[in-house]
Amino acid sequence: MATAFQRLFDHELDASKLSFQSTRPEFEGDVTINVFPFLKVSGKGPEPTATVLGEFLQEHLSVVERFNVVKGFLNLVITDQYWLEFMQEAASTDILQFPANGNKVMVEYSSPNTNKPLHLGHMRNIFLGHSVSRILESTGHEVIRTQVVNDRGIHICKSMVAWQRFGNGETPKSSGIKGDKLVGKYYVEFDKAYKREIELLVAKGITKETADKEAPIMQEAQAMLLKWEANDPEVRTLWEKMNGWVYDGFNATYERMGVAFDKLYYESQTYVLGKEDILKGLEKGVFYKKDGAVWVDNTPEGLDEKVLLRSDGTSVYMTQDVGTAIQRFQEFPGLSKLIYTVGNEQDYHFKVLFLILKKLGFPWADELHHLSYGMVDLPSGKMKSREGTVVDADELIEEVVQEARKTGEELSKLDDFSEAERTELFEMIGLAALKYYLLKVDPKKRMLFDPAASIDLHGHTGPFIQYTYARTRSLLRKAGPDATNSVSLEQGNGTLLPEERAVIKLLHQFPGVLDAAATGLDPASLANHTYELVKTYNGFYQNVPVLKEEDPAKRAMRLTLSKAVASSTKKAMWCLGIEVPERM
Repeated sequence: MATAFQRLFDHELDASKLSFQSTRPEFEGDVTINVFPFLKVSGKGPEPTATVLGEFLQEHLSVVERFNVVKGFLNLVITDQYWLEFMQEAASTDILQFPANGNKVMVEYSSPNTNKPLHLGHMRNIFLGHSVSRILESTGHEVIRTQVVNDRGIHICKSMVAWQRFGNGETPKSSGIKGDKLVGKYYVEFDKAYKREIELLVAKGITKETADKEAPIMQEAQAMLLKWEANDPEVRTLWEKMNGWVYDGFNATYERMGVAFDKLYYESQTYVLGKEDILKGLEKGVFYKKDGAVWVDNTPEGLDEKVLLRSDGTSVYMTQDVGTAIQRFQEFPGLSKLIYTVGNEQDYHFKVLFLILKKLGFPWADELHHLSYGMVDLPSGKMKSREGTVVDADELIEEVVQEARKTGEELSKLDDFSEAERTELFEMIGLAALKYYLLKVDPKKRMLFDPAASIDLHGHTGPFIQYTYARTRSLLRKAGPDATNSVSLEQGNGTLLPEERAVIKLLHQFPGVLDAAATGLDPASLANHTYELVKTYNGFYQNVPVLKEEDPAKRAMRLTLSKAVASSTKKAMWCLGIEVPERM
């Protein structure tokens, strides 16, 4: 294109103004170029400009077979030979693996509280952060996966107090209850007892507001928090024991999800960070004092004033986030980006955090990113963990796995599977259903999760993609190991069919889609493109003979196409954190 503009219009091309698009299906072509931005350069109207460009490209580029012009849009038809050569490359190499680019990125996700088990809201966070990590890894980044475990505070003490009051020494081992669920059980028990005590106080004539503060169980939890902060050995021992139960429970869930972390941070250690940095900022005049407290004024940037250190010298949550960010860039030299995967209710918090770090003069502050996402709803409404009405992650995984088992056994195509193989397959399908359903929606959007719809083998689901992958693998096994050799257009004695071309074009777009998903931190775009690929491949499979094709070259070409689809689908699903089965 640069040569064309230089030769035709004596103009050096500004590549940023050049727009390539896939040609709309109602027009002939593979690639469309919008020439309207260049009319001043050409000195011609839209159609003459597009025509002379098309003629030049057809003459000088062997891959351009012909062209047509629709108003100011130049539609190029790319040769079958080009598509065939690309298809062979896609079948033999990993087109979705980019070379290392030297960038080191930290992705924070999950970051649960240790007073309850993981739930559906955590799952969108975890799958989103895990997928973004893999997408970045595939596009050449070195990725550090991390989480901050919220293991301190009044919510932890609530579970501890309730266990002391009502637990009778119950442990995960004695009860047979998973550790995180056992601690979560006592968080719910605290809330029940708290409400009962408030009702009794109100019945005695105390105002609701006063009762909220004076309920004995709440005062006990607040006293325990003070003891924890004072390093009381008895409280600390109980805290370590109950948190240990929770970590065992979390790790079991993470293992089943196929998720892991490279670095863990604990709020019990990070909550002391940031105070010195804020005081340094005060000395430099970045912050100011009012009524003994340290403040930052963000009103010039359209935000509010914010307390960073209270008048008694204690920190606020923002302070420790400032300190933790600084510590991470010190611990990992060369870190080029830090991504926080946190729900959109914290949008304002991260705007303030990033601005404070920028005001403190850290050059990397511009490379901080809040991967904001919408909440997950169910038909029954919003989840409330303190009331015990959350959708438990383990239970939801088990539900979709059992739904996968029910569907699979109804189809009766697993007669040659052992029970162990069936169990492994249903686990794979259930997790694919769950992950894909949560990832296919734009992260910014609030979403409604429907467990039954997620498992549909014929819908826009993870299991449908898995099924198509398994179909390609079955086809290739039946064809034999040498079936894709010696593919060439000349041997095929014909051109690509529309169904074949449509699949190859979607394969061709895949690297660009993956790159855009990495840039935009958007697994949904990759998930949806993968679905379009397998859906289009299924149309090809149903309408074009493969194994029954009598022409050896055409048969080999179609099997090579199937191999390329299988390879790219497997890698794309890996980027989404989803496994694909060889048989279904």
